[in-house]
Amino acid sequence: MVVTKKGASVTADELIKFCKQHIASYKAPKSVEFVDSLPKNPAGKILKRELRKKYRQEQDDKRRDVDTLDQSGVISLTDA
Repeated sequence: MVVTKKGASVTADELIKFCKQHIASYKAPKSVEFVDSLPKNPAGKILKRELRKKYRQEQDDKRRDVDTLDQSGVISLTDA
């Protein structure tokens, strides 16, 4: 998750490319999400549990959409 400064413009591809140039490629992000702000508590600390909750919910939704592998080894998607 990335919060950009006012007036700054950057693309996800540029950020990923920058990271791959400065850190090991396996440590570089595979995707980037731009947000207006991060959730914070009254003391100004970032609420990591809120961020994790959002991504866990997305992962659970994806898992619910995908059934198990059938005999042919092809992933079957449920009818939504």
